[in-house]
Amino acid sequence: FAELHTAVVGLPVAASRVLPGLVLRRDFATYCPAGGDLRAVLVTEPLRPALSAPGVEFLVDSEGQYQASLCWIARRTEAVVKHLQSNNIKLLLSSVKQEEVVIYYAKLHSLSVVECLSAEEMTLISEITGVSPYSPSSDNLRGEITETTVVTFCQPLLLGSKRCVHIGLPSMCAFEPHCLILCGPVDGVTEQYAAALQGAFTMLQQLFKTVEQ
Repeated sequence: FAELHTAVVGLPVAASRVLPGLVLRRDFATYCPAGGDLRAVLVTEPLRPALSAPGVEFLVDSEGQYQASLCWIARRTEAVVKHLQSNNIKLLLSSVKQEEVVIYYAKLHSLSVVECLSAEEMTLISEITGVSPYSPSSDNLRGEITETTVVTFCQPLLLGSKRCVHIGLPSMCAFEPHCLILCGPVDGVTEQYAAALQGAFTMLQQLFKTVEQ
């Protein structure tokens, strides 16, 4: 329930509504509008490649080596983003904050990015779509990326003064995700409505469970 409702303070209760899809309580790191169904991928690690493996010390002896290292990182990062583009991926949903160089190349190659998603949001999206997070490798940038899902829409959403991301996800089961937008003049009111609705849904779950048994 926590990931399927969003509280908005400062609006009348009558502004509450139900929206299809999911509302992610983050703004786009970069947004590139695109029409029709979009392919999306989940990631849980930075797309920017590291200069060395974990536990390995990387030494730079001169300014020239440092600049060359930065150029190498930029080229490899662009290669990763181009690999996503070649697989027709238009949306990157990331649980980690991506480096500025990733956002730069994403914008350059028309890839929308949402970052810093919670573990609960990532898990919910995986459960709804049936896909696992993609693990990018700068050493293997050929072939099809299979861990993708189709997003039926992807757009910014303004709730009060907060910018969010609104996406439509096809479900792998009978569950069709919708999100509750609960509005109220102050935090206390929206919290009361959320608690009351969660209690009502819990009661309905218990009722249907009893009927099924």
